[in-house]
Amino acid sequence: MLISAGYAEDDQVVGRHAAVLDAAVRDGVRHVVYTSLTGAGDHLGFALAHRATERLVRASGLPWTILRNGLYAELFGGLLRWAGNGVESAFGDGALAAVAREDLAEAAAIVAADPARHGGRVYDLVGTPVTAGQVADRLGVPHRTVSLGEYRRRLLEETPGLLPFQPPMLASIATAVRHGFLHGTAPDLAELLGRPARDPLAAAAAAAAAARAQAYV
Repeated sequence: MLISAGYAEDDQVVGRHAAVLDAAVRDGVRHVVYTSLTGAGDHLGFALAHRATERLVRASGLPWTILRNGLYAELFGGLLRWAGNGVESAFGDGALAAVAREDLAEAAAIVAADPARHGGRVYDLVGTPVTAGQVADRLGVPHRTVSLGEYRRRLLEETPGLLPFQPPMLASIATAVRHGFLHGTAPDLAELLGRPARDPLAAAAAAAAAARAQAYV
């Protein structure tokens, strides 16, 4: 199981993945399962490293399976910013086909338990579309949309601890959701799990509520 080491610049991420695949070939690994990014995510700032790694996986000569994971529902909820009695975001009315992390972990475990059955397959693991407004409604608070320029300014000026590559990465998520590039659904997740996926709205709302509690600690 090659889980993306995506917390770095593209050259570092791809280099790490190449080293892992070289070691896998050298040591006789029989199958590689790579956790990639949903096919709709090519507009995102971190997509290149995923697509480059998919090429490396296919070129490795090893049997492979690619899990193109949708964005986490927990991430979506966590990116809502609490302000006064409500939440703000740059998502506008755009929807994200979000996925509960627990579902993605379960899907990966299912594939890893019988990799030969899934050889040469690319699964697009996305969930049910949710909006920031729906998350706010679930929490019983209003949602206010901020401009992408304001969101980027906050990332650069008011969010300590971000690494240089992170503000454009986060801004790319906001604009892709806002402009309708990440709302498409697919049957792969439910088919792999053998059941309906968990409710991403519940997961997003729980993450947003946890972020609020953390903000007031």
